[in-house]
Amino acid sequence: MSHVSSEMQSCIDECLRCYQTCLGMASNHCLPAGGKHVEPGHFRLMMACAEMCRTSAHFMLIGTPEHKHTCLACAEVCEACARSCEQVGDMQDCVAQCRACAESCRKMAA
Repeated sequence: MSHVSSEMQSCIDECLRCYQTCLGMASNHCLPAGGKHVEPGHFRLMMACAEMCRTSAHFMLIGTPEHKHTCLACAEVCEACARSCEQVGDMQDCVAQCRACAESCRKMAA
């Protein structure tokens, strides 16, 4: 994959980790926990974050210059997801991964 710089590969990795973390936490932590963990706004945001991360990774992997747009949107969604997970509580893995992904995506979007 000669078209992928080390900085881009790092961002792809962060996006895929965030995808896995958000989807996994939503399915294996939030659903069993119930209550505020499955409030529609929070749960939808986690699903949106996972999908946006996967989409951003996809755009970078196929080498389209439009990845800058998806990365910017991804950073915004990841920050919103981190805030929501922080408010719900007991979701530090998701908070940390969303923030790491947002930082990486902001750099890639610049």
